[in-house]
Amino acid sequence: MLRMRQICLVAEDLDMIEAHLRGVFGLEVCHRDPGVGRFGLHNFLMPVGNSFLEVVSPMRPGTAGGRHLQRRGGDGGYMVIMQCDDIAARRAHVAELGIRLVLDGANEQTDGIQLHPKDVPGAIAELRWNVGDGAIDGPWNPAGDHWLPARREHVITAMAAAELQSADPSAMAARWAEVLEIPAGSDGDGHPTISLDDATLRFVEATDGRGDGLGGLDVATVDRGHVIATARHHDLDVSEDESVVMLCGMRFRLV
Repeated sequence: MLRMRQICLVAEDLDMIEAHLRGVFGLEVCHRDPGVGRFGLHNFLMPVGNSFLEVVSPMRPGTAGGRHLQRRGGDGGYMVIMQCDDIAARRAHVAELGIRLVLDGANEQTDGIQLHPKDVPGAIAELRWNVGDGAIDGPWNPAGDHWLPARREHVITAMAAAELQSADPSAMAARWAEVLEIPAGSDGDGHPTISLDDATLRFVEATDGRGDGLGGLDVATVDRGHVIATARHHDLDVSEDESVVMLCGMRFRLV
């Protein structure tokens, strides 16, 4: 089992992005984790279906999140966090590949590793096991103990795909496929893809001048009219065909 359980973005203005996500996508905060303070960050998490959208923001100079903002020229994607059912096997495979870890830690509820982005480029990839992994709406330690009451599905219902961009999408896809032990395929437009149990990782050419990174999310949308109208109310960029909204430096594709 390998699910795209959490996507993390990084932003300069946490309050503004929270207001945009609430307004445009009808999402609600389920948890603010004081534990990220040790990294010089503050955050919030919002359920999107049975997964989570997290946004972090630096509270002081010199943080990894702050350096990421500088490197990519502003707000954008940061981490792809995947839930697995055998973290020991995943940890062993990563070690066999010689991949360095950014973080390796466990408690009685969860156990996870973050992979160094110089070894697995495009975003910080995290593999995490959690108690209750057999339930599609099971517990998720990073989201606190009571996330289900905050779930809202009247505008969007799921994150269907994450879009990673690169000067060489095929090479990036091959590396992720090696790490995740899932063969890469392709979509109808010829983009390399990796199919997780509940979502897709799509690899595209970087054309926005921002280099390698997590550049987009596909969101399963049930009220497109609300998204477009509210995005324009917040002065967010909307594509001409009204299929993409730019928010937090990300291309939110409405599917």
